[in-house]
Amino acid sequence: MAHRKSQRPAPKRAIFAHDPLTGRTAEVRAIQPHAAQKPYRCPGCRQEIAPGVGHVVVVPLADASERRHWHTACWENRATRPPGW
Repeated sequence: MAHRKSQRPAPKRAIFAHDPLTGRTAEVRAIQPHAAQKPYRCPGCRQEIAPGVGHVVVVPLADASERRHWHTACWENRATRPPGW
């Protein structure tokens, strides 16, 4: 019997962007709904991100303790709408 190779997903490539809150380069990580276990406050709209809602985490490279959780739409529209709008 022939062995089949396991189908592992390709490793995710890191995405880097300018963080408008810190002014520094940050890594942007997607959080899947099943992994979103607790509520966070989005700095883009200042509304709650409820548990079970997919979103992004922006982690400044200089200081990971300054990471922030954003609604995906707020993060994508950060250039046209300042944080806290």
